[in-house]
Amino acid sequence: MKSCLVVDDSRVVRKVARKILEELNFACSEAEDGRQAMDACAARMPDAILLDWNMPVMNGIEFLRRLRKMSGGDVPKVVFCTTENDLAHIQEALSAGANEYIMKPFDTDIIQTKFAQVGLL
Repeated sequence: MKSCLVVDDSRVVRKVARKILEELNFACSEAEDGRQAMDACAARMPDAILLDWNMPVMNGIEFLRRLRKMSGGDVPKVVFCTTENDLAHIQEALSAGANEYIMKPFDTDIIQTKFAQVGLL
């Protein structure tokens, strides 16, 4: 079973994403900011990361840049899931190492499609 770390400061978003991902047969863990996500990745690198942009402590783009420099940090498929929908944010995320980009709000079909596109399904 593949693992996915859901990183979002909203408990509701984490809960909804977890439900969808568990239905897609992912073992899920959660982090509410980039710092917690770094700690989780240091303990056990997930196969996938569903990542919010705007969070306290450490935002998504800063987390992604640090993740990609970690040992094994090149392995997880990272899918940004955010309200930031302008081209500049999308380009910044992709150049920092994101594999795909989802706009909030999302649903099962969107997550399933994007995860399939990056080879997770």
